[in-house]
Amino acid sequence: MKAESQRPKGREDAIPALNAAIEALNLAEKISSITPAKAAFGSVNILLAAIEVCFLLFPNDPPQVHV
Repeated sequence: MKAESQRPKGREDAIPALNAAIEALNLAEKISSITPAKAAFGSVNILLAAIEVCFLLFPNDPPQVHV
């Protein structure tokens, strides 16, 4: 029986996932009526946007956790 290797998800798969998460957080922030929740959604949204920018600015560099 031959073992099949799966293609690891790379950065090209991470960018759409980050975009979807950012959009979901934007929607959750707009819908939420609880002020602390809005602040938490906004903070996480900023963090995900920063991660996305890093992926776009340094497309060939491996993440520092893997070095």
